[in-house]
Amino acid sequence: MTGGPTARSRRARRARVDRIVTRLAASVTWHAPVMNLVKDQAGDPWTLLAGTILSLRTKDEVTHGATKRLVAIAPSPAALLDVPERTIADTIYPVGFYKTKARSLRATARLLVDEHGGDVPADRDALLALPGVGRKTANLVLALGFEIPAICVDTHVHRISNRLAFCETDTPDETERELEEVLPRRHWLTINELLVGFGQAICQPVSPWCSRCPIRRSCPRVGVDRSR
Repeated sequence: MTGGPTARSRRARRARVDRIVTRLAASVTWHAPVMNLVKDQAGDPWTLLAGTILSLRTKDEVTHGATKRLVAIAPSPAALLDVPERTIADTIYPVGFYKTKARSLRATARLLVDEHGGDVPADRDALLALPGVGRKTANLVLALGFEIPAICVDTHVHRISNRLAFCETDTPDETERELEEVLPRRHWLTINELLVGFGQAICQPVSPWCSRCPIRRSCPRVGVDRSR
């Protein structure tokens, strides 16, 4: 029967991924990533978009503080346009590339006001057209800001998905496409929070804590040369 084995294999992969992710989610004991904390405190798409732009190459605690300070003086894109770029830069310091991000935030706010009525669009293509917004940021805003199923793939999600043999990919974009095939849709909204926390606490890039891992018996440890 043509295509039978492929269909069965796909179903088996999805079932395996579902079991592992479900088991991991039931074992969570680590802290939520910074943007999930921001969502819990504010939740609006503008705060999430601004905070995600600020988070690039910046520690979580720095991002969290900078996002709170920025939104306090600019709670909307329109309000941000009334703030001088120098003030924005001073407000978000010491995030990485704070001067560049200040320019990017103003450019983003201008587009949102001019083309979207001052609102953050609930559309991936529209988000990707904004300065400083890539697929990771767009999907995070869709998932956390609008609860639209989207898989946000950062370095943790990319690394762990390959380590668990959910996929065999070279880039985050490839991982996103593969996960859309094998990850049941009910996990799309939560997979980033789950794997980022897991990656920070247990499944670290170098010498992961396999002895503490709640899913170690299901993990093929792809690419792991040394563990604890």
